[in-house]
Amino acid sequence: MIFILREKADYSVLREKLQDSSASYKFLDLYGKKIVVAWPDEYVSNIVDPSIEITVKPKKPYQLVSNEWKKEPTKVKVKDAEIGDNKVIVAAGPCAVENEEQVLTVAKAVKRAGASILRGGAYKPRTSPYSFQGLGEEGLKILKKASEETGLPIVSEIMDTRDIEIFKKYVDMMQIGARNAQNFDLLKEVGKAGLPVLLKRGMANTVEEWLLTAEYILLEGNGNVVLCERGIRTFEKATRFTIDIGGMVAAKLQTHLPICADPSHPAGKRELVHSLALAAVAAGADMLLIEVHPHPEKALSDSEQQLTPESFEVLMNRIRALANALGRTA
Repeated sequence: MIFILREKADYSVLREKLQDSSASYKFLDLYGKKIVVAWPDEYVSNIVDPSIEITVKPKKPYQLVSNEWKKEPTKVKVKDAEIGDNKVIVAAGPCAVENEEQVLTVAKAVKRAGASILRGGAYKPRTSPYSFQGLGEEGLKILKKASEETGLPIVSEIMDTRDIEIFKKYVDMMQIGARNAQNFDLLKEVGKAGLPVLLKRGMANTVEEWLLTAEYILLEGNGNVVLCERGIRTFEKATRFTIDIGGMVAAKLQTHLPICADPSHPAGKRELVHSLALAAVAAGADMLLIEVHPHPEKALSDSEQQLTPESFEVLMNRIRALANALGRTA
């Protein structure tokens, strides 16, 4: 149950009623509104109080993420980039930060091509413990320098609650990767951190499970969440993962949050990235996450799916043409 409260009202009596009901509840400031989330519904369905302006009983289990209570689409600002507006926002950069020259080269190239956000992995969750694990904080420092030189805000993946303060020093948007999509302690702490969040769908998560992971972040009072479809694991071997365009559209119809697509990971091969990116834009994606490396064949991770700067520029031109045909910009 969601209670949308009146501005400058006295909530003390309502708080007493909630305590007497034996329900769990939380007061939140979200999207410029003072609200209370209370559960289970049957414990609070009869509560009436002058401080309550609107009572909403969402049918979905992800009540804060659902567009049943918030009809207008949410726009998430990452510095000057606004995700969820008419413009298709593109975040681009290397899979992993390897050195300063690599990141600066890519950052300048993707900025020239029209990217709005710089992506790069400083902490890398790898399937094998013997694979390159990233440069850690040194990688974040390199991203920060590239950001200062290009003006591009940074999105990078966080893996551990102990690194929250480090990330707050260097990045503009925290990414929750597919392997941590249901790391609930991490979701809660990232929600408390206050920075915008790019939340990837777990490789075996249903759409409902994906949206419920976002609910953890919103329940901490952070409504600046972008949902990212990055491919799920199926029986198919022709691609690295299966990009679930249908699931992405289904999520977009059920939530007010903006939707991102990561075509690089499901492609697994750079020759597929353009088509998957364009398919996602055609299906309504608000943002794309693209991997770009100056010399992909030498990359320390995901070398086969990263685009060259030249290929990325061609893709940006194609994205703009498609966006314009759909009445959007890029």
